[in-house]
Amino acid sequence: MNVFEAIQQRFSVRSYLDKPVEEEKLRRVLEAARLAPSAGNRQEWRFVVVRDPETRKALAEAANGQAFVGQAPVVIAACAAGGQHVMSCGQLSYPIDVAIALEHIALQATEEGLGTCWVGAFKEDEVKRILGIPEDVRVVELMPLGYPATGPQPKRRLSLEEIVKWEKWQ
Repeated sequence: MNVFEAIQQRFSVRSYLDKPVEEEKLRRVLEAARLAPSAGNRQEWRFVVVRDPETRKALAEAANGQAFVGQAPVVIAACAAGGQHVMSCGQLSYPIDVAIALEHIALQATEEGLGTCWVGAFKEDEVKRILGIPEDVRVVELMPLGYPATGPQPKRRLSLEEIVKWEKWQ
């Protein structure tokens, strides 16, 4: 599978098989995140990998009761440590850097035959309590990981003509 094929095949998985993720696949997925670029090479991302069923269930509750979060055999809490750096464009770097690392995870997971889902609907304070994450660390996203129970559904995407401006906005 090449990168474009992985992009085409990736979809948000909300139903997982009751099958553990092999250690070597999990390590390759995490290695993909480690290799992601970051602003000023700060590498502020940190990942809490959760496999314990009770902890995953608690995370599902903290994720506004989204049961599929706990159904996945692995949940990755993507965090940012020391994330107050503002780039010269005025944007905080940590949300962007963590997002890049998570997309590396999502694409490598697709290559491995695994599925993921970006989960931004959660109570950060609850996730921090459940996982023992320090107060000064931000939880940016949760990402369930596992074998999809279903296949991809057709994606509705805007056309290139609707999203691309050439040379100037108008």
